Amino acid sequence: MPSTLSPELEIVIEPSHGLRFLNWRELWAYRDLLRQLVWRDFATRYKQTVLGPLWHLVQPLITTLIFTIVFSHVAELSTDGLPPTLFYLCGLLAWNYFAQSFSSTSGTLVANAGLFGKVYFPRLIVPLSSIVSNLISFAIQFVTFVVLFALYRMSHVESSVGPGWSALLLPIVLLQLAALSLGIGLWLAALTAKFRDFSVLSGFLIQLWLYVTPIIYPLAKVPEQWRAWVAFNPVAVPVESFRLMLLGTGSVTPTLILISVGTTLAALVSGILVFQRVEKNFIDVV
Repeated sequence: MPSTLSPELEIVIEPSHGLRFLNWRELWAYRDLLRQLVWRDFATRYKQTVLGPLWHLVQPLITTLIFTIVFSHVAELSTDGLPPTLFYLCGLLAWNYFAQSFSSTSGTLVANAGLFGKVYFPRLIVPLSSIVSNLISFAIQFVTFVVLFALYRMSHVESSVGPGWSALLLPIVLLQLAALSLGIGLWLAALTAKFRDFSVLSGFLIQLWLYVTPIIYPLAKVPEQWRAWVAFNPVAVPVESFRLMLLGTGSVTPTLILISVGTTLAALVSGILVFQRVEKNFIDVV
């Protein structure tokens, strides 16, 4: 009599040799784990806090207020003809998603060493879950920006500030920010696994990075002969693109976009390769 029981699931774990880019089939097989880790990141981030997810709204609003007072009213820096509040909030919208994703992925190996040492699953799932969970924060901040923009337009009916057709391309720019933060975050995660100095350096690096990115000043204030070099900072063009798409003003050219996208792809591919190389034996040195 033939058995009606289905054959037992067998998982074969084989060592990989050399540099292999991505095993897409394996990542897809662990999509349920990805969903659980995304929820874990979101639920634990604001556990035992009073405001909870409202911190996603409070932090950019306070930062925008400080930037408006200090850089616009005191230092009198140009905002490219845009209302200072919308100028800074729009720039922070892109920057905050990059900075949060970079910070959460750069400590992946060390922070999850206990979990990695107990059970096998694709290690790349953890930093990917951080990238996805930070989209929730981005969505809350985006809604805040839309509300403030609507209030501004209602009080300035004659203003021409507003999004154009290029706003439809915003998800592509957001995807670039996700790829960039993942690539550089994986580099830092691999380096931090062996040298803890990089855990300190990552916080210092993100502070300095803010000032070399056109967030408190427009890209138009950078001398034209230097703008190509600024584009090698791959966050600069996405930040300026956010302002162009959502507010209608920004200094973005095809050359700057090509440099920025090329730098992002280089960071992503090299970051994944380095991470996969270090994940094989990092547990022995953590």
